[in-house]
Amino acid sequence: MSLFLPGRVVVFDYGEVISRTPHASRDLLVEATGVPADELFPVYDELRHDLDRGDLSVVDYWRAIGERTGRTWSVTDIHRFWAVDFTGWFDVEPATLAIVEELHDAGTRLALLSNAGFDFGDPYRRSPMGSLFETVVVSAEEHVLKPAPSIYRDTCARLGIEPGQMVFVDNRAENAAGAGAIGAVGHHYTSPDGLRTFLTELAEQPAPAPVP
Repeated sequence: MSLFLPGRVVVFDYGEVISRTPHASRDLLVEATGVPADELFPVYDELRHDLDRGDLSVVDYWRAIGERTGRTWSVTDIHRFWAVDFTGWFDVEPATLAIVEELHDAGTRLALLSNAGFDFGDPYRRSPMGSLFETVVVSAEEHVLKPAPSIYRDTCARLGIEPGQMVFVDNRAENAAGAGAIGAVGHHYTSPDGLRTFLTELAEQPAPAPVP
């Protein structure tokens, strides 16, 4: 059965849904920075919210990590760390991206909504993957993070749909629940197989009634 969801727009998160978890790049970051993993990644993760909200530039983000871990890094150093980290996020999960493409080819409307820094905006939009989405929403550009209700509502507004027409897929349960809280259908992604089962079952249900 074709994965065609008429009357709905399937909106995907990116990190650890379409992309794989960047385990290899994390090992390379430890090597490049010289900071042990148990010291580096708690700070990396904590400050990531500020980066993804657009409150920190990439340079300021890495300088803040350096300050918190007792290091001083030049822009040359930071660019090297950034390149390792950034490219690690573009190793995609082929089975998930194949589902995205299948939805697209069947005529289902698609969009991307990602908590990510400014540096991800153009790569999302201009990559081969980006050709499958009619709208890309990046949290840094909106200065708000999922699961804040406004980012889901603004995504719906850009798509010209009501929340009940949105199907939102995210690897974080709280983000899927955030979409559900505004009336969308949220799916907590755990695997490509689980995603396919969810979408296949949803495709068998009636399309949302048009809003008068």
